[in-house]
Amino acid sequence: MAKKVIVYSTPTCPHCVTVKKYLTDKGIDFVNYNVAEDEEARAQMMEKTGRMAVPVVLVDDEVVVGFDKGKLDKLLG
Repeated sequence: MAKKVIVYSTPTCPHCVTVKKYLTDKGIDFVNYNVAEDEEARAQMMEKTGRMAVPVVLVDDEVVVGFDKGKLDKLLG
């Protein structure tokens, strides 16, 4: 079964661009929320991580803050 992947990002964050390219290159479908404009998504991200750091990637219920390729590879299989 496919993993549910959500990315919380901002348009000006270089690591956000990197993580979205990584997921796209791996053929992983994901939902992207721009927390610079989407207050509800920003609140969700803060609730899950307790901080305003981007990117945040949710793989099912696992939270990855920043572009941690090793952890993402492991979670995505």
